[in-house]
Amino acid sequence: MKKGLVKPLLIFFTLIAIGSQAYTQDIHFSQFFETPLLRNPALAGIFNGDVRIQAVYRNQWNSVTVPYQTGSVNGEYKKPVGKGDDFLTLGGQILYDKAGTVALQSTHILPAINYHKSLSAEKNMYLSLGFMGGWVQRSIDRSKITTNSQYDGTGFNPGLASGETFPRNSYSYLDGSVGMSFNTQVGENPDNNIYIGAAYHHFNKATKVSFYGNPNYEMIPKWVGSLGVRMNINEYSFFTLLGDYSKQGTFTETMAGALYSWRLDDIEDPKYILHGGAFLRWKDAIIPVVKLEFKPLSVSVSYDANLSQLKTASNGRGGFELALTYQKHLDRYNTSADAVRCPKF
Repeated sequence: MKKGLVKPLLIFFTLIAIGSQAYTQDIHFSQFFETPLLRNPALAGIFNGDVRIQAVYRNQWNSVTVPYQTGSVNGEYKKPVGKGDDFLTLGGQILYDKAGTVALQSTHILPAINYHKSLSAEKNMYLSLGFMGGWVQRSIDRSKITTNSQYDGTGFNPGLASGETFPRNSYSYLDGSVGMSFNTQVGENPDNNIYIGAAYHHFNKATKVSFYGNPNYEMIPKWVGSLGVRMNINEYSFFTLLGDYSKQGTFTETMAGALYSWRLDDIEDPKYILHGGAFLRWKDAIIPVVKLEFKPLSVSVSYDANLSQLKTASNGRGGFELALTYQKHLDRYNTSADAVRCPKF
């Protein structure tokens, strides 16, 4: 195991070191490992099973302002292709976000497809190419907006005009992402796996993404690099290292951490697994995580302890997240449970 760990660990800590700021423009989750399609559409289907459905709810900044609330639901269905060891994953991502006093809302409906090409006849080793794209809609409640123009000599006067002239309360656009990933078994143990991937989000650079309808505004593309390493410690326990680095314009975010896991019953095919660990969003928050699997379901809880410059106003409190996952092999012919090789993590 020590020999197989050297390269994964070097990559993992390099990923941590290259981050510089913890601020991004896109929606993000602290339990990023429960929203794989948001990270990279080429991570769809890299799990042990035929179907996976995940839901995440996030409530943030409740101690500072009107809380930001974000919900995510993603699903994946994996099936063999042809007579070889290749697989195809069909999936989709639905997002809802409501932010701040003016109720800025965002809805995303994004179908996805990922093709896994087998690179080895001896062990699990796959190169995957994935695409995700669809419809995004954003809206705002203009009645909740207050501006400097509405303040007179005595205070706020709602009868005064806001001075804002944006012509619409909502707009929509098409969005697209593409990614690649490499997933392989490490050593002789098929339970030891690593994946590494890169994704390019908003590649179509949608225009007019503003309430003013300005054609000069366009969606800024985002690069995301992802890494995962899972290794057995002994027959009862294993650990998982996970990390993401993203860059969108001048904004960057680095997030990385680890989970230690205990098989609580059958070591060959456990139904109950307990995971515990923590993640760090660089210069922003430390996030403890607890997850319990009771197959085919799992539930995980995390909380952001704020480390940024806002920690004084927030009293160190950030975001609460709850995630639910359903994951299993289907009772059908040619399921991935019967495959000698299959992309998994």
